[in-house]
Amino acid sequence: MNHEAYLAHFDVPSDRAVDFLDARDLPPPEPLQETMTRLADLDGETVFVQLNDRVPQFLFPKLDEQGVAYETVETDDGALTAIWDPTDD
Repeated sequence: MNHEAYLAHFDVPSDRAVDFLDARDLPPPEPLQETMTRLADLDGETVFVQLNDRVPQFLFPKLDEQGVAYETVETDDGALTAIWDPTDD
């Protein structure tokens, strides 16, 4: 599946570029660390999508602190979390 196809699982702006991280094989805390590093550079024209082997519960409070929008869905591939800047919706 191409990375843009993952956006079909979410109610997110579909006209944005996708920054994708497959974190399923990364040991903790690397998925959280890599996600936070990439979010530091997130612009209003990009949706960050993380694919993990489980729902990233420890990520959600950090996203709330940053004021970004996010959604998580569980698929056959794993837990998908889309994160984006809601100011440009």
